[in-house]
Amino acid sequence: MQALVRALGLLLMITAAAVALTHTPDRSVDSLVTLWAPPPSDFMYVKGQFVHFRDEGPKTDPTPLVLIHGTAASLHTWQGWVGALRGHKRVITFDLPGFGLTGPFTGAYPHDDYRADNLARFTLDLLDALHVQRFAIGGNSLGGEVAWRVATLAPSRVDRLILIDATGYAFKPELVPLGFRVTRVPVLNRIGEYLTPRVLVEQSVRDVYADPSRVTGALVDRYFELLTREGNRHALNMRMEEVAKDLAPERIGTLKVPTLILWGAKDRLVPPVNAQQFHRDIAGSQLVIFPNLAHVPHEEDPRTSIVPVLAFLGLGSPSSPTPPSAPAASGPAAAASAAARSAETTR
Repeated sequence: MQALVRALGLLLMITAAAVALTHTPDRSVDSLVTLWAPPPSDFMYVKGQFVHFRDEGPKTDPTPLVLIHGTAASLHTWQGWVGALRGHKRVITFDLPGFGLTGPFTGAYPHDDYRADNLARFTLDLLDALHVQRFAIGGNSLGGEVAWRVATLAPSRVDRLILIDATGYAFKPELVPLGFRVTRVPVLNRIGEYLTPRVLVEQSVRDVYADPSRVTGALVDRYFELLTREGNRHALNMRMEEVAKDLAPERIGTLKVPTLILWGAKDRLVPPVNAQQFHRDIAGSQLVIFPNLAHVPHEEDPRTSIVPVLAFLGLGSPSSPTPPSAPAASGPAAAASAAARSAETTR
């Protein structure tokens, strides 16, 4: 009996220590802004929804490029691409509701309802608020799905479409990042709104890179801290509950807009077979597969992944060693350009 009591006492002590070590309270927006929203970050309200966004490049551009991040990410994921584009192209990035500094749905939007069409309608409302009528639009993963849904909701406004490892079809992942797996387990997902070990976030980010050595401590800090923005972990749970049933693949074949499809060959979350489905269903689309990249090619290797985008937007050639406004070419840049030239391209 005494041994049982001691064992229970030890278990309680271990549990208490684990809770103390992993308890991560919500962070206020104010506590995160200084580090994660330096200029050119800006904020506004759209129909009562607080929004973190960046609007960079020439304001005279008649068709700005709108870029939308994926699940649990933020506008920062596009920094490499924006650096290469903003000297020649107006680029608008923002944190989707439920993520980054924008935080959960409020105002006129349905609270706790993160279906992709709601995110697409919000995107159109944001562009209306910025007085942008016609635009090119692209996105990664969930952001890619939001982008193509925007193109089906407002086809006359979309000039070009860029899909990067986008969702839209039912799929069987070879690997689901650990953090996403937690959100799918009842009870455990609710506990995860209060207990979020940093190592869980780190492993989830490493899972979507082809080369995990590229995942830096600073990158993990960004994902971890923005996940703890008040309301975001609950919003992530709500979004993950919708994923399996929030499908509308029949709409993809209705797209008539010029479309570039980019995919990492080593994507184990949304496998490259989905890239082929998009390519088959969207008439006239272009497909580029990067042999050495995974689910977030724009973030993992922006120099390589931006090259076909420049050509698609009429800003450069796929063989260009250095994107417009990027730093001068060096050894790594030359290697990246060579990798881009060797990427599989299908038209």
